[in-house]
Amino acid sequence: MNKPLFRSVALRRLLLGLAGLSVVLVLAVLFFPWDAMRGPIGNYVSDRLGRRFEITQHLSVNLGRTTTVRAEGVEFANPAWAREPYLLKASAAEFDVLLWPLLFGKLELPRLSLVKPQIGLQLEPDGRRTWSLSRDNADPAAIPKIGSLVIDQGTVKYWAVSQGADMTAELSQSVQASPTAASLPLGYKVAGKWKNEEFLASGRTGGVLQFNEDRQQAFPIEMDATAGKTTLKAKGTVENLLAFAGLDATIDLQGRNLAELYKWLGVVLPSTPPYKLRGRLTKRGQVWTAGQINGVLGKSDISGDLGFDTSGPRPLLSGKVRSKVLDFADLAPVIGLPVKATANSPAGGGSRKASKPAAPVRTVSKQTPTVAPGRVLPSTQLDTERLQAMNADVTYIAADIRHVEQLPLDKGSAHIKLTNGVLSLDPVSLGVAGGSMAGRITIDANVAPAAVDTRLSLRAMQLNQLFPTIKNTQSSLGKVGGQINLKGRGNSAAQMLGNASGDVAVLMGRGEISNILMEYLGLDGGEIIKFLISGDRNVQLRCAAAAFDVKQGLMRSKTILLDTVDTVIHGSGQISLADETLDLVLNPLPKDQSILSLRSPLKIGGTFAAPTAGPDKAALAGRAGIAIALGVINPLLALLGTIETGPGQDADCRSALAVAADPKAKAAPQAAPKAGQRPLASRAVPVAR
Repeated sequence: MNKPLFRSVALRRLLLGLAGLSVVLVLAVLFFPWDAMRGPIGNYVSDRLGRRFEITQHLSVNLGRTTTVRAEGVEFANPAWAREPYLLKASAAEFDVLLWPLLFGKLELPRLSLVKPQIGLQLEPDGRRTWSLSRDNADPAAIPKIGSLVIDQGTVKYWAVSQGADMTAELSQSVQASPTAASLPLGYKVAGKWKNEEFLASGRTGGVLQFNEDRQQAFPIEMDATAGKTTLKAKGTVENLLAFAGLDATIDLQGRNLAELYKWLGVVLPSTPPYKLRGRLTKRGQVWTAGQINGVLGKSDISGDLGFDTSGPRPLLSGKVRSKVLDFADLAPVIGLPVKATANSPAGGGSRKASKPAAPVRTVSKQTPTVAPGRVLPSTQLDTERLQAMNADVTYIAADIRHVEQLPLDKGSAHIKLTNGVLSLDPVSLGVAGGSMAGRITIDANVAPAAVDTRLSLRAMQLNQLFPTIKNTQSSLGKVGGQINLKGRGNSAAQMLGNASGDVAVLMGRGEISNILMEYLGLDGGEIIKFLISGDRNVQLRCAAAAFDVKQGLMRSKTILLDTVDTVIHGSGQISLADETLDLVLNPLPKDQSILSLRSPLKIGGTFAAPTAGPDKAALAGRAGIAIALGVINPLLALLGTIETGPGQDADCRSALAVAADPKAKAAPQAAPKAGQRPLASRAVPVAR
């Protein structure tokens, strides 16, 4: 026989045999009784994972490189320690599975479709999770990789003690023929607790939840959520649901205090009054960006851009924020002052349209601003834990500060840096009384209590604007300067100042000051009567200065001087920042002659909250006694006891201002007294005790 012919026939028969075998295999697969495998498959999975798995109704399989499996009546139990009995219980489940990764123990499901599922997810503090398909339930590699998920309706329960989470989500596909239902067919409602606070959310998403990272089309999502007293409305798209990356959404955020966002988002923000903000939220990689921010904090507007980078060891908050108009009352919680009752909602949104106020509430947070009874300095505790939680580099500018009752502020700015627990405002600048107060403030939260270093300079503050609540100073003229250099330890302003050390000084050159104010200080009845009849006038001020050494919260005077063409006032004493008490004596020395004068040292005492001022009663009683004695002889002679012969002289303003400008300098000696006069130093009045 011809060998080539034999080989050709043999090859043909082999090919026919293989083709026949293939047909048999295909027919076997097509008509294989997969239902008979439900029991063995259930037993195998149950034994392998240590929890019950069962297909109760029907099983079909379409084999291929990507195999499609449809199971009806699926019951997949949770581990025995879980609260919910089932990880998954569904009327039907259909999924595609990749066979090649399955050979290496990896379960990859490009598509998963569930009909009326009940899903129970639970995360334990030790890392165990119900959706980890391993014996110990803690292996992240044993979590199935799902590309897309389709759910028509069902429930998802999530419980995690470490996150303070206990939530139930209800899902449903829309059957309404509307544009919204077409693009966002899957509706959801979530209720329960998050961070141990009441949490509610509702909204719509696309019908297919895409988790694969290489998805080209963005996934649409709408949300309306309430967490505690914070509400969020968002509408936008997400490119990758699994990593929540490629987010681009418009948001409306409002609540009672921005500081409460630390609990929800881990972002450290200052305490504020109720707020309402609008902006655009994006996420690229590990960087969140809140751009085009526009809204209100209390009655103040706010705008700008912020970024939150979570890629480093500590998250970094950066950006620039600006207020065209800042209501001073809205600064109260930031600087630790008590917050007045306010409406439940902020006074407007980005367009400043006020909403109907609800019952008054107080801004409450972990950092509730407080002042101890009978005290003025804020005792709000600094939350050092939050300062350690993240870094920051933010610039804030307030173009116009309004409604300031006690302090004449008009604008302000600060560059806020937080680096590894060290907070600095450098530079910080405030417009005060037509001038400025600028410098730096540093708080080191790495030590306990925190270390605070304050360096501030006062420049060109207008005297007539410096005390807006005192009418007698509004006609005065002059510029005030000074400096504040203090270091202390404390977790509140009161505690830090109570043990601070350094120096404080204020000074003023030539100017004008209300004469009636000067006469009140000196109790000159004749001058007061004259000005009350003919009206107040200004007198020339030669200089004014006050300089204090500060040690452990006690301010001791180095120089206290006020010199006008009419009167020289020397002072001495101390101020306790720890006890908030005053103990000063002002000694007025007139340069002119006057009647009806019962001049005596003016004692200033009491507390910051309730200061007292009055004449030295002993000295005043002596002069009054002389007047009474002369009045017994002749009422006209009583005036002799009130005549001031004018022992005062011009002060050495240059030396006094030099000491005030540089508190470390020693006080210069007083000018030599005129003939027949006691030296000014000998006339100084001891501090009242």
